[in-house]
Amino acid sequence: MHDVVLLGAGKIGRAIAKLLGHSGDYAVTVGDVDDRALARLAGVPNTTTCHVDVSDPNALRELLRGRAAVISACSFAVNPGIARAALEAGVSYFDLTEDVATTRITQQLACEARKGQVFMPQCGLAPGFIAIAGNHLAKGFERLDEVRLRVGALAQFPTGELKYNLTWSTDGLINEYCNPCEVIHEGRKLEVLPLEGLEHFSLDGVDYEAFNTSGGIGTLWESLQGQVRNLDYKTVRYRGHRDLVAFLVNELRLGSRRAILKDILEHAVPGTLQDVVLVFCVVTGWRDGVFSQVSDARKIYHGEVFGEPWSAIQITTAAGICAAVDLHRTGVLPSTGFIRQEQVDFDAFLANRFGRYYNGHGHPVAPATSLA
Repeated sequence: MHDVVLLGAGKIGRAIAKLLGHSGDYAVTVGDVDDRALARLAGVPNTTTCHVDVSDPNALRELLRGRAAVISACSFAVNPGIARAALEAGVSYFDLTEDVATTRITQQLACEARKGQVFMPQCGLAPGFIAIAGNHLAKGFERLDEVRLRVGALAQFPTGELKYNLTWSTDGLINEYCNPCEVIHEGRKLEVLPLEGLEHFSLDGVDYEAFNTSGGIGTLWESLQGQVRNLDYKTVRYRGHRDLVAFLVNELRLGSRRAILKDILEHAVPGTLQDVVLVFCVVTGWRDGVFSQVSDARKIYHGEVFGEPWSAIQITTAAGICAAVDLHRTGVLPSTGFIRQEQVDFDAFLANRFGRYYNGHGHPVAPATSLA
């Protein structure tokens, strides 16, 4: 069996542990400081748990010794320390971070990787699958013009003025709403403000909005720099959400008091398992000398996995990182150094036993009626 350590036993971590443990090919050791969270993994096949503080480098190195890989389902704030411990222990490293600075640290550490050791951050949905899908479409063009990436994790039955429910990490959500966003505009790499660039579109008869958020583009801007005129990533929400968030972040200045913003959101915005993930990529350019456009649009709904209800964000995030680990284990990905999401073959990802969840819980959707 492939012996891996999974750090973080929250909602996403538990989903990762169950997917890998039930596969029969992984021996999973889950580490966390929350014993109650670890107890929820009792009975998962091929899975053991241990109490570990990821901020303790000595404890981390001891836990990682002799393993094949470490998977971080922890906050971006502790991932640099986990990545350094992985480097020292000689094990491969995978994470879900949307944080740009954390990814840059991981890239630097990957330069020192041993033979057979990889560092692959951003393995979830966005960043993650969205870059795989966008790059796949881009490869079908002789010359690119624009690549637009849009993702939303949305309540299926929205209520309240925000029309939103918490479905994943509040820290990650605030990070996306408050940090600068990387884009390519008129051939130049720029940083633009979050919550700006508002646009509206309709899909399957539902009206949405999209706006700049940080991190979702991953490293795709590096891979396509010099090849594309415009490239951007925006988060999708139901109409009206962005204005209310901008009021909180900018006018009330809670973007600089993030602990207060987190407390407000977690005590006022309920979580839900009844959600839907919307993934929408649009690429324009020249094919056979003709200016053309292609799109990939999909919805992944919450559903039952291993006899229990999982949210769509659990399904897509856990499936994304499990597919990355699995493709590396089977030799489909590079064997050493830093791996970008866009290096993953789109068809191989969807054919993978974990990546298939991006089709298995989805439904065909009609093309967007507008994106402007």
